[in-house]
Amino acid sequence: MVVDPKFQQILDNLITAIVVLDADLTIDSMNASAEMLLGVSGEQMQGREINACFSESDGAFASLRQALIENRNYTKRRASWILHSQEEITVDYSVTPSPEMGKIMLEIQPLDRLIRISREEAMISSQETSRNFIRSMAHEIKNPLGGIRGAAQLLSKELEDYDLLEYTSIIIDETDRLRNLVDRMLGPRRPAEFSHLNIHEVLEHVAAVIKIEAGDQVRLLRDYDPSIPDLVGDREQLIQAFLNIARNALQALVENDNNEEGRRITFKTRVQRRYTIGRTHYPLVARLSISDNGPGIPPEIFEDIFFPMITGRPEGTGLGLSIAQNLINQHHGFIECESKKNFTEFVIFLPLGKTDA
Repeated sequence: MVVDPKFQQILDNLITAIVVLDADLTIDSMNASAEMLLGVSGEQMQGREINACFSESDGAFASLRQALIENRNYTKRRASWILHSQEEITVDYSVTPSPEMGKIMLEIQPLDRLIRISREEAMISSQETSRNFIRSMAHEIKNPLGGIRGAAQLLSKELEDYDLLEYTSIIIDETDRLRNLVDRMLGPRRPAEFSHLNIHEVLEHVAAVIKIEAGDQVRLLRDYDPSIPDLVGDREQLIQAFLNIARNALQALVENDNNEEGRRITFKTRVQRRYTIGRTHYPLVARLSISDNGPGIPPEIFEDIFFPMITGRPEGTGLGLSIAQNLINQHHGFIECESKKNFTEFVIFLPLGKTDA
């Protein structure tokens, strides 16, 4: 079926993905949103069976045929499709048969983006609540710490016994350590100083620091997209955020002696179009990732890794990722993580340019 160019233009302007099938479930046509969702060319897919685009659970395609025979509309919720690229997506789709034309129209709404946005909003809200609680608790802790330290200093001036002076010294040192820990929990104490910067220069600075700390123990790989424009951010804060993530990767690799492929950390950058962070839609974002081939994050703590004091390392403080997420949030960005055995990737999304209206 040849679609009138005017109607095709209308279909291509729709956000909803539209796929039109013939009675034998071969592809007649699709709009631009469907091409983007399925990762195919409508022109190249024309005349091919629908399972060349995606596969679904048993019986799904039979239901399409039956709908045409019975002239019955139906909607399926949260269907899992495996695309030709082996990517799995979750969709709602509505089936509208047209027996007189021998066609079936699929209207497809991708859900992964909505699920991700909902998950991000819940995480951001939880982390903000956690940060507010920690700020309140930290200030309550710092006040008596100051009194304890001051009392120990005064007491040390009155004591002549060396052994007793050693005790007051321990009190002062441990009080300072706790105060430093509280300061780290509170996050950066200076306001952000935003300016235009090259994100690759920031990543190269982080890579140089990691190289010095790792020596020959770890290979550092780069996969950069040089077309990424400058973004607006605080250089020092971004370095701190990336460094916290990269150091976690380094520590995971160095502490794992069972990696036969060689220890690797990869810095990767890409541009991503039409991406939503929270409730704000951006036409363009920078997608930056730091990945390693270490043992992976323990499943029992994976969902909570961005909360303070959560760590899989006995000597860890559990503050690095919490601070990193906080710093990236201040740049209107967000950090996601994927982890399995021999692969952990932290993906940082940072806006480029203005938001969509």
